[in-house]
Amino acid sequence: MSLIKSISGIRGTIGGPAGDGLSPIDIVKFTSAFTNFIQQSTGKQKVKIVVGRDARLSGDMVDRLVTGTLVGMGAEVVETGLSTTPTTEMSVIEHRADGGIIITASHNPKHWNALKLLNASGEFLNDAEGKEVLRIADSGEVVFADVDSLGTISIDNDAIDKHIEKVLKLKLVDTEAIRAAKFRVAVDAVNSTGGIAIPRLLRRLGVTDVVELNCDPTGHFAHNPEPIPQNLTDIAQTVAREKCDIGIVVDPDVDRLALVSETGEMFGEEYTLVSVADYVLSHTPGNTVSNLSSSRALRDVTHRYAGCEYNAAAVGEVNVTTKMKETKAIIGGEGNGGVIYPELHYGRDALVGVALFLTLLAHKKMTMSQLRQTYPNYIISKNRVDLTPDIDVDALLARLAAKYKADPSCTVTTIDGVKIDFADGWVHLRKSNTEPIIRIYSEAAGEERANELAMQVKAQI
Repeated sequence: MSLIKSISGIRGTIGGPAGDGLSPIDIVKFTSAFTNFIQQSTGKQKVKIVVGRDARLSGDMVDRLVTGTLVGMGAEVVETGLSTTPTTEMSVIEHRADGGIIITASHNPKHWNALKLLNASGEFLNDAEGKEVLRIADSGEVVFADVDSLGTISIDNDAIDKHIEKVLKLKLVDTEAIRAAKFRVAVDAVNSTGGIAIPRLLRRLGVTDVVELNCDPTGHFAHNPEPIPQNLTDIAQTVAREKCDIGIVVDPDVDRLALVSETGEMFGEEYTLVSVADYVLSHTPGNTVSNLSSSRALRDVTHRYAGCEYNAAAVGEVNVTTKMKETKAIIGGEGNGGVIYPELHYGRDALVGVALFLTLLAHKKMTMSQLRQTYPNYIISKNRVDLTPDIDVDALLARLAAKYKADPSCTVTTIDGVKIDFADGWVHLRKSNTEPIIRIYSEAAGEERANELAMQVKAQI
């Protein structure tokens, strides 16, 4: 069993002793601490908090504990029920709330759940805010409301529909072109809330031929919910067998988007953002941002457009959005299929990713395989180094950074671990926050070279 506390929220396994998983006691503890933080930061006792959840089996139980605690803290609760992470984020803005809680463990297996915490902008808390919530949780200083000051609960059953409406109104979403293309689309929503949102979005976009796979939001995940190739064999076979033009895969909370080409081959999670950014830049040139572990392909595509700049941020959605605001980026995200389009909101959003990608595909009038060939072809290799607990990982990474900084053929970035950029690829090293290991991501134009770069740095470690 595990309980992981981070600035973006609290994640843990369901069941077991308090403090050794995400128990009911822990849910009440961190929900009340978050509410207290919002009360202190706003100067209001009667704050408004939006709550949404994915469809995992423990969701209803956790939701009842969260909303009950919020009422006990005197908060006004807006309950969106079965929702998505981007929908909940947008609902915070829609309801002019003071914050939000998303009940989801994202791509983690079904026995996990989490509380993801949002500010009044519908964005994840920053480092200082997250640490303050953790401090309050451990302080025991939370005071609940008296009986005459208890909070209230209102229900918003239309949150997903309102989200879809806003996507449809975007200038770069061309429903006429999508309808005319007559796409046949397969969807795998891993039996979570994407099964509600994505087919509904597709039909509003003008797609009438939809093959639904695992779209019943029961929480019984049909496969490992992380949308990576080894977990997507069923939809790959379905796309090829059913002669679909595209396969769409989302994780349980619908902030990551993976795509399958008409042949049943993976389009590549990294290339979700790359292709969408290409479409956006072709109409509205501007800057782009992704995290340090994302593909170099976004940089290459950005530089195809005159005056457009690419910037890298530390890993983590809040770090990406901060850099996007700082550089006035018009598109950004993470290489795990997370598209952030500020024209809609500052959050990874599979719905806007689907709408923009289908518009691109309709305009290009080519197959997904043909489209994929228009982008630089990079391969990312993921490795790790296991260390003994007595090793000072920070000191080790510092020594490694110093070694490569002395090499004029390399560029070293240390805003998040150590990233070493070579002429033909890169290696990014980050220490784990939960175990004595160093994660090593590397990328090059071929798998052999990507692995070679990783092994080179691994040997230095």
